[in-house]
Amino acid sequence: MPQPFSQEQVARHKQANIMLSRVAGSLYWMSRYLERAENVARLVDVNLQILLDFGQVSDETLKEHWLPILRSTDDEDLFFQLYENADSESVTEFLTFRPENPNSLFSCISSARENARQVRDQISSEMWEVLNEAYHFIKSADATRVWHDGASAFYDQIKRYSHLFQGITVSTFSRSEGFEFIQFGKYLERADKTTRLLDMKYHILLPKVTDVGGAVDAAQWHAVLRSASAVEAYRRFYVADILFAKVIEFLIFQDSFPRSLVFCLQQMDHFAHLIADVPEDEYRSPGERRFGKFLNNLHFTTVQDIIQQGLHEFLMEVQDEIGAFGSHLYNTFMFAPPVDLQAEIRFHQQQEQQQQAC
Repeated sequence: MPQPFSQEQVARHKQANIMLSRVAGSLYWMSRYLERAENVARLVDVNLQILLDFGQVSDETLKEHWLPILRSTDDEDLFFQLYENADSESVTEFLTFRPENPNSLFSCISSARENARQVRDQISSEMWEVLNEAYHFIKSADATRVWHDGASAFYDQIKRYSHLFQGITVSTFSRSEGFEFIQFGKYLERADKTTRLLDMKYHILLPKVTDVGGAVDAAQWHAVLRSASAVEAYRRFYVADILFAKVIEFLIFQDSFPRSLVFCLQQMDHFAHLIADVPEDEYRSPGERRFGKFLNNLHFTTVQDIIQQGLHEFLMEVQDEIGAFGSHLYNTFMFAPPVDLQAEIRFHQQQEQQQQAC
């Protein structure tokens, strides 16, 4: 006759599940934070280059240039608690070095490293070394030296750390559930940032309707492609000028480009199926079915449909779906609620009694 579970057995069982959830959560957030750092580095570097391209600009132009970037990261209110004016130095310092900003490069790399530290026994030593080196690199930097030595070189180094980490992860991390959480987090963050990048340009960066199709418009769409490292890929695909409809089509629908929205969403779907141990063509939970339906509808959407709906409205809808699916996966596999041991013991004892009665 099987013995009922003791308090110690229940505690060990729940503790094991909690540990697995915490490991998955740490790997997921480690990946998301590093991907976020790379995207912030891209955004700041490209927009600094835009200002250099246009030469001398007025204070009002600077404000129009930097405020959309703060809004795209949802940090505008926090910024004005720390600074009076949005100019090149204040915004780049805020997005790069300020620990008060949870989306700054310093905060993102610090958070990625801290999550990696919590699971050092789960990741390869080479992965840890890259994150540790990136942390000490940005910790030792300061705004004055970055401006003097060249901001572009500084942000390029941040991007290289991210690329190196991703390459080492693919080369040294076992293809287990941990790898799946790392990849899911990376592609979720990347998909979210692609939508924010497009929304920032289309609705805020262009100051006048009369500029559509002009030199300023073309330069800004070129900057959007540069922010996604997509200029060369776009040129190979479209042997034509940089046109807003083509940029939208490329960054949303081009499923062969690793930073396009569709590519990232398909990868999210793929790794979510692996995590849930569900065949690729099945969607069992309500969260999975919602995302599967959204992804299927997206395959039948065209650029003309998006323009007719409104790019901003379309991107807000996509962000909602990304957030909902990310929350579903997090709550299902990574969230570890507080444990009521007495309730767990009573539950297991009731099950044992039911088995004995049968």
